[in-house]
Amino acid sequence: MEFRIDKEVFLKSLQKIQGIVEKRTSMPILSNVLLEATESSLRVTATDLEVGMKCIYPAEILSPGRITVGAKKIYEIVKELPNQQISFSAKDNDWVEIRCGKVHFNIVGLSAEEFPYFPEVHEENLFEIESALLKGMIEKTSYAICNDDTKYNLNGLFAKTEINDDDVQLLKMVATDGHRLSIASCPFKGNAGQELSKGVILPKKGVYELKKIAEEDGGTLMFGFMDNSAVIKRGDSYMVMRLVDGEFPDYNRVIPTSNDRSIIINCDDFTHSVRRMAILSSEKFKGIMLDISESSIRISSSNPELGDAMEEIDVSYGGEPFSVRFNARYLLDVLAVTETESVEMKFKDELAPSIILPDKSDSFLAVIMPMRL
Repeated sequence: MEFRIDKEVFLKSLQKIQGIVEKRTSMPILSNVLLEATESSLRVTATDLEVGMKCIYPAEILSPGRITVGAKKIYEIVKELPNQQISFSAKDNDWVEIRCGKVHFNIVGLSAEEFPYFPEVHEENLFEIESALLKGMIEKTSYAICNDDTKYNLNGLFAKTEINDDDVQLLKMVATDGHRLSIASCPFKGNAGQELSKGVILPKKGVYELKKIAEEDGGTLMFGFMDNSAVIKRGDSYMVMRLVDGEFPDYNRVIPTSNDRSIIINCDDFTHSVRRMAILSSEKFKGIMLDISESSIRISSSNPELGDAMEEIDVSYGGEPFSVRFNARYLLDVLAVTETESVEMKFKDELAPSIILPDKSDSFLAVIMPMRL
């Protein structure tokens, strides 16, 4: 096997799969990238058995073949090579020779025979979806994905299509870690298939890789399902992620229905104030207090080891004064993805879950559990 390829193209191909390669594994082959020289192009494949990616790039193929090499090490090598064409060849005993200008590397590879099978994608089963839509929905929800591996059914993003009261098809994405819940929804045209109408859980790692693909540039990408996996195609890149096997909790039951205390607050002012108050918080004292009265909200934090801080923001609220305590990070995560000038916060009391909504928008809803006073 031997091919020649432009340095920037090769570097881009290796950079793209770094997030997928399994770094701590009992299977050494999963730390490798599969390089396949076909008659007219180079195929670059990586997988951790849960998420896999295959990309096709232009290259000058001198002799076809397949080999796997350490993904991180070859990326580091190519990154430091001079800006010239790279000559890559596989030798006997799975050794690999890399030449670029006057630079010469010989590194150890592994036989391609051991590399896991990458499924054949049938494009006729895929539907079109806007990249910007997908990127926005992932941003609004992925911060709430659970990081506790024992709660495997929460270790991902729940995606579902449903018809609303106005007979409009919506695509919904939901994430929760038990302390907070985030829901993004958007009108969706086209046939998304029965998998999405029933609902699927996309794995956390796959969600972050999907967001990177959606960020590459505008336009659309192809999305679909096969063999209990989600499939994404963009240009000459394919990604396959195994769906999380489990039941996602009924998130509609978590959304409070009797939160009748409502305030509207400027998003920018609130964000900066919470950030300032959070400076004094720590792992032990991480809560900030909101004291809400008729015309203002007083935000304060107190840490016996560091001191205390307080700030007031004008708001319009006509009910009885009350106090509620939140984890500052949970508030900041929601405010960071809110795109409107103001947010509406709905409360019931100091112990019940609170709702945060973008003002005059129904595309996003967050629920946060307060901390005990």
